[in-house]
Amino acid sequence: MRTTAPRRRARRSLAGAGAAVVLLAGAATGCDSGGSGEQGGERGAQSAPRWNTAPTSIAAVGDSITRGFDACSVLADCPEVSWATGNDPAVRSLAARLLGDAQAPDRSWNYAVTGSRMADLPAQLAGAAAHKPDLVTVMVGSNDACRPTASSMTPVADFRAGFEKAMADLRAASPASQVYVSSVPDLQRLWEQGKDLPMVRQVWKLGICQSMLADPLSAATRATSRREQVRARVVEYNEVLREVCAKDALCRYDGGAVFQYPFAADQLSRWDWFHPGKDGQARLAELAHRQVTAAEPPR
Repeated sequence: MRTTAPRRRARRSLAGAGAAVVLLAGAATGCDSGGSGEQGGERGAQSAPRWNTAPTSIAAVGDSITRGFDACSVLADCPEVSWATGNDPAVRSLAARLLGDAQAPDRSWNYAVTGSRMADLPAQLAGAAAHKPDLVTVMVGSNDACRPTASSMTPVADFRAGFEKAMADLRAASPASQVYVSSVPDLQRLWEQGKDLPMVRQVWKLGICQSMLADPLSAATRATSRREQVRARVVEYNEVLREVCAKDALCRYDGGAVFQYPFAADQLSRWDWFHPGKDGQARLAELAHRQVTAAEPPR
């Protein structure tokens, strides 16, 4: 934030505004550069976007997790149990928690598509933006890491470029929409939960996340290194999500809550032990609700 006021007067204004001025400057709200420091501070405080902890409409974008894949039946979507917009009372989706059961069906939309990667996010957000929702939830990145091989994972630079474009497009189409960004789950932990079950290993052979799940019982250096490489890429993706989100005053990253959540076997799909089951979806909804309704973002 710039001001043409004398230095002494500007110092008094900054001291009075304290941390709020620092936040406004970081958010780059475009305060007018003319006038006194006190006037500029007042205009900035008035124009700075504030996080609304009680949004009245929600649009969800992302991948199979947000579609409830494998939560109700094998290899099939089950959007009614989606953590973001589902209507299953056992899950109590974010939409149900924020909007209530009566309003959620008409005020929430799910544009997530199973198998989606970051490159697919701009198109999904275009559909979501048409509703001008108060809140958009984003959970994407698992499929960028879950590829046939570790070498075919989405490069971090491409992942960043895709997210930056998606956010820029959303801001152009729906400037006032808030964005809640979930971290990518820890795929290695999910591998640990199912690798010892013969039935699960057979399902994994159908093509689920082979970069992580291929040769699930192998302790060879090559297999171990491959899994570590995938986990490291997920960590890099989450850092991109955090950094890009931090540049938008109406974007809130979950602080790594989903990545850090210790999913247990009974919270995963009973068909693939990889995607969240109903209980896992409920935990995701709980985490999201906690973050969206918090007065301050996670630190």
